[in-house]
Amino acid sequence: MALSVDIQKQLGDFRLEVRFEAGDETLALLGASGCGKSVTLKCIAGILTPDEGHIELDGVTLYDSAARIDLPPQRRRVGYLFQQYALFPNMTVRQNIAAAVRDKSRRQTEVAEKLRQFQLEAVADQKPGQLSGGQQQRCALARILASEPKAILLDEPFSALDSYLEYQLELELADTLGGFPGTVLWVSHDRGEVFRNCRRVCVMDRGRSQPVTTLEELFRSPGTEAAARLSGCKNYADARPTGDAVSLPDWGLTLSCGRPVPEGVRRIGIRAHHVRPAAPDGENCFACTVERVVEDVFSTIVLLRPEGAAPEAPLLRMELDKDVWQAVPDKARLTVSVPPEAILLLGS
Repeated sequence: MALSVDIQKQLGDFRLEVRFEAGDETLALLGASGCGKSVTLKCIAGILTPDEGHIELDGVTLYDSAARIDLPPQRRRVGYLFQQYALFPNMTVRQNIAAAVRDKSRRQTEVAEKLRQFQLEAVADQKPGQLSGGQQQRCALARILASEPKAILLDEPFSALDSYLEYQLELELADTLGGFPGTVLWVSHDRGEVFRNCRRVCVMDRGRSQPVTTLEELFRSPGTEAAARLSGCKNYADARPTGDAVSLPDWGLTLSCGRPVPEGVRRIGIRAHHVRPAAPDGENCFACTVERVVEDVFSTIVLLRPEGAAPEAPLLRMELDKDVWQAVPDKARLTVSVPPEAILLLGS
């Protein structure tokens, strides 16, 4: 593996325990704000020092607490794209890029190449404060690549941009990273951004990393409630395994799962688009009352209370295309169904 990370760090009441490996790929670190994603990147880059553990990049030990190895940032060959880009404010675009070139004999040629590659020639002599957000990001990426890194760390790369620019810059960034021969760590809390740009993901929850998995597996079988929430699942309930089914006391339901349910399952998740209006005699069908209807931009969100649910039970969210909801004859009480294979089985 190109990058191996196994570290622990205590920051006040917050404890970071991260372990993962990444090859020559773009690996996502996906987690909610405050879960330790940025702290992990800073430990890899050498900005923060872990309390213990080991970090290795392409066979070179960057950090090893047992061997007392802690390479300074400038020797780690790691490029870090900060959320605010961290450009030198008193230097021009040209000077910012030149500052990263290792080989002085190639500095002028390398800078000219990066200016062309990132379409920065017209603003080469301007300072960061004179650039748009997109130009600042391209300048920061050009500077990173000019340093010939073996790994690139992207910390919420679009957090400083408005949504109008985000999509185009995301495509540009994907094109740039497509030709990078090393490891890229892409930190995000946006599942759509991760799904479009990565194939594997490491979910982080309250300072702890979960095993690396594929994006397909994360959405199909997230395994934990933290991972399910990050994948966009909206409905959760306490569960008791009963063979190939689960009993859901809060909703007064027993639903078939279509496969044996492990004894360790304590919660289930149901995606809002898997809840559908149905005839009353089908599998996993149950009657609900409509508590609230919310019109979203392209869909209708319907909040349901299963008949027999406890008063304090969470409402069940159903999301339908607008025309599908308009075709529902009784909008006060209806029967819905959930496919057995769509029920997410979640451990503690």
